Order: sequence, then C-alpha cells, then structure tokens
Amino acid sequence: MELQILISKKGTKVITATNLYAALQLPEQHFGTTLKKWLSDVYEFLDDIRKPAKLKDFAEKKIAGNSIIKDYYLSIELAKLITLRSKSKAKLKYAKWLNGVQDRPETNISNGLSKEQIQTVLELTKAMARFSCQQSAERQHQQLYIANNNGSTTNWWRYRSRILGYSADSLKEKMQEIGKAYKGKSQRDMLLQVDRYELIRSAVIDLFMGMGKDVAEAKQLGDVAKQFAQEMNLEVFDDNKGSSLFASTVNKELLNSKGLAVGI
Repeated sequence: MELQILISKKGTKVITATNLYAALQLPEQHFGTTLKKWLSDVYEFLDDIRKPAKLKDFAEKKIAGNSIIKDYYLSIELAKLITLRSKSKAKLKYAKWLNGVQDRPETNISNGLSKEQIQTVLELTKAMARFSCQQSAERQHQQLYIANNNGSTTNWWRYRSRILGYSADSLKEKMQEIGKAYKGKSQRDMLLQVDRYELIRSAVIDLFMGMGKDVAEAKQLGDVAKQFAQEMNLEVFDDNKGSSLFASTVNKELLNSKGLAVGI
C-alpha cells in the first residue's frame, strides 16, 4: 500500500494515522488502542527524547459527521519513529521511505553551491513560475527519456512520478483533502492548488534531468529552487493565458550564457 504525503496549512509534510496503520497491515480491531499508544509513548526525536507534542508532532483530523473513529495528522518524523517501533513485517520498507521524505529544517539545502550556482538557480526559480517554462522543461526531460528508451514513451509518467515524488492519483487524494474538484484537471492544475511551489521544484528537476544531470543533483537544485520560491512568495501563473502584473523579471542573458533554454 502507498503512503500518502499531505501538506499541512503550515507547509509541513504530514501523513494520516489511518493511512500509516493500513500500510503497516496492523490488526484493524486494535486501531483505537494502538493509536492512543502511538500518541502517548516516548520517542527519540531529533530535538529530544520525549512524548509527541500536539500541534507540533500531530494534530487531530476533522472528520465530517459523527464518526466514532478518530484520525490524526502525524509529522513524518513521528510516523517514522512509530513505524520503526511497530511489529509490522513491512516496517523497514516504510521507515526507509519516510526517512527519505522527512524534512530536516536544520539543514541549509543550498550549502555546497557556489554564489554563481545560487544566482543561476535564483533566476531559474523566477522563470519556472511560468507554465510555459515548466512545460518546456518537461518536454526536454521527456525527449531525453524517449531517446534513451529506443523512441518509446512507455512508463514515462511512472518514471517521472518516482523522481518527483507524486502521481496523478496522489494529487487527486490531496485535492479531496482540501475539498477541491479534480475532474478534468491536469497534474499541473492540481499542483497549483495543492502546492504551487512544487511546480517550480518539478520544473527545475525536469530541466536538469533533460540536460543529463543525475537524479541526486537535479533534486538538490529543485529543492533549492522551491526554497527560494517560498522565501520570495512567488506567484505561479499560466502565462499561456496572458501575462501577470506580478511576474518577476528574469535575467535571460545569464540563463542563456549557462545554456539553460527555459522557453521565455
């Protein structure tokens, strides 16, 4: 079963207790008792050995109607600690996966980049706020994939989803979580409502993957771009439908000098 990462109102990654419990394949009849133990036990968090703190490590999920079953949003760190302590036969698999997506705010993800690289990613970040640039980067990535797979597009979307960390199905579930309709919407349209800065991260990863960079490097640069976008509070918009008064000016000369064709 797939674990579904959600984004809280504060922008942090969370997972529901019911989703985690089902993935770990624990006895359904013990859910209530086990859930209480999860939230009252002592764990070795990054900042201390302590019990989970409400609104920091978990928060109650509001359920419509008079459901007698409670559910909670769990931080990724808490979910990983719970998983490791569980008796599930699949705990190693899910703990490793959670460890890979866990936020570590104490780490500056731009560390290791030169000033020139940071400036380049900053300009890319502003460019990728535009749908046309995102689409251009995605096409470039897809063209390289096709060339490397004997002209075939088979498994392209599955391949790209594994790299970016989301799929059409996971986005539909997130749309349902925030009460938005998803029928007829593209992944780009859904991401615009679920996490608009993820569009910028994905586009930067697409661009560098299309240039032949390895996955780790492309993802690092994408993560830096998303961080910049959040700090600048960039507007992400569909420039195919017209320009935006709030669009940031992009240094095209710098990007062109680096061989970064982004479609502006």
